Amino acid sequence: MQKALCRSRGPSLGWAKDAFSKFEHFAKFHWASGALCQKSALKYPPQNLPEMPPCDFIPEEYKEMSKAQMLEIRKNYCNPMTMKVTYYKKPVYIHQGYMQWLWDVDGRRYLDLFAGVATVSVGHCHPKVTDAAVKQLRRLWHTTNIYVYSTLHEYAEKLAAHFPDPLKVVYFTNSGSEANDLAMLMARLHTGNFDIITLRGSYHGGSPQTMGLTSNAAYKYPIASGLGCHTTMCPDVFRGPWGGCHCRDSPIQTIRDCRCSPGNCQANDMYIGQLKEVFATSVPSRIAAFFGEPIQGVGGAVQYPKNYLKETYKLVRERGGVCIADEVQTGFGRTGSHFWGFQEIAASFAKGVHFNTFGGNPVACAIASSVLDTIKEDGTQQISADVGTHLLTELAKFRDKYEIIGDVRGKGLQIGVEMVKDKASREPLPADAMSQIFEDIKDMGVLIGKGGVYGQTFRIKPPMCITKQDADFFLAVFRHAVHNYMEQR
Repeated sequence: MQKALCRSRGPSLGWAKDAFSKFEHFAKFHWASGALCQKSALKYPPQNLPEMPPCDFIPEEYKEMSKAQMLEIRKNYCNPMTMKVTYYKKPVYIHQGYMQWLWDVDGRRYLDLFAGVATVSVGHCHPKVTDAAVKQLRRLWHTTNIYVYSTLHEYAEKLAAHFPDPLKVVYFTNSGSEANDLAMLMARLHTGNFDIITLRGSYHGGSPQTMGLTSNAAYKYPIASGLGCHTTMCPDVFRGPWGGCHCRDSPIQTIRDCRCSPGNCQANDMYIGQLKEVFATSVPSRIAAFFGEPIQGVGGAVQYPKNYLKETYKLVRERGGVCIADEVQTGFGRTGSHFWGFQEIAASFAKGVHFNTFGGNPVACAIASSVLDTIKEDGTQQISADVGTHLLTELAKFRDKYEIIGDVRGKGLQIGVEMVKDKASREPLPADAMSQIFEDIKDMGVLIGKGGVYGQTFRIKPPMCITKQDADFFLAVFRHAVHNYMEQR
């Protein structure tokens, strides 16, 4: 029996527009009502920045509460965690989105390269998906699995069609944390074992159970959680103790030396050796599961040696465990080469009763079904492959030029750029330096993410509808932001 589980979180949509004057210390921002001039937020405004790619969509005029009101409510009525996770010293107040573009309440346009943390797959407010949502809202808002309704079954059949045989069973939940909670339960029921292994630097959720799977101090609390969860060394071929220039399944490799003979990977062997140490010292002879993201997301788009997961799965299965692929950020064609990669078990779950009030909600299923159709019709997987490879290739040229860019990695539109003090030490670039570059990129009209155990990696995971022109605009913005920081340093 092939043993494994998959967690996946589906798509949505994207945005953008700005332009900087060529020779003046002012930034020309394109607004819905026309072009206005505004003093640049940058201390050293960039020269020769290309104009933001055009967008024909005109957003609605914003007429709701003021920015000051929103911020006051956020501070006084929302949990303090809401303020803690707010990006940027000067927050972005988002009003509307369309495809790869977002507009703030002042009408300024941004190119969205973070896509709601890699969940807005086909673009913000994609017309086809929006139509499907409106149609379903007019018919049936909500009911549950105690009744039978068409949208759940339509989506389940479409989704299962994307799985390799014999994997044809789905169960809908409301969030990634909830899905992984359930995966832990199913793995333990199915195997009759308890212990679970994850990779250091991973993120698998923030519930009391999945907090044990997550291996990143920023997401931990000083309470008992995740009993029976263990970690093994993340096989990070850039930051880890072992790595070379042929390890990854990616267009771009690390700049580390490699003396491995063809077909061999010493780094992979060493990281597998670390896993074997965990088997020998930290868990019983029989385990329940191994959790792993095909490419670490929150951890900073970390890629492993090519054969690492294959060999890990073999060792886990030999010990009675199932292999659970967390596909929240890599699924639905984002890597370009594959829709996703996983295997699944489900029969033991039916021994008891598990009920989910909103899992498989009619509106959610109608939207998800439309997203799957749109992925196929719009060719977003091929876009991910083509535009993603272009981005990776060009970013690698920046890595070769700038001492603070240590690593460029990823596949398709799942990209990480790791920033360092210098390439020799590979020590993370300090938080204040990361923030400066991050803010400058935003001020020039592009939104990206951050990740990594030390917050040292820029994450580029846009809606899968972006164009090469969009990518080139971001590349120009990123180069200017890095160059601006280097000049000041």
